[in-house]
Amino acid sequence: MDEFYQQLAFILDEPEIKPEAVLADFSEWDSLSILSVIAMLDAQYSVNINGKELRNFKTAGELANEIVRLKAKN
Repeated sequence: MDEFYQQLAFILDEPEIKPEAVLADFSEWDSLSILSVIAMLDAQYSVNINGKELRNFKTAGELANEIVRLKAKN
């Protein structure tokens, strides 16, 4: 999932994102970045998560775990 964290860091304009990072703590975590994450998840991982669902994840690691879970399900 290193690539996921790198892509998330790019979207949030951060040098690095760790699994324990709280998404809401990033100043760039807004509706535009959420849409960018949704698009990235669909394009890179074939995972569909809507904005409301995405806001329920507290940390980057929780979101990464959900991606792994959804990919395993498909």
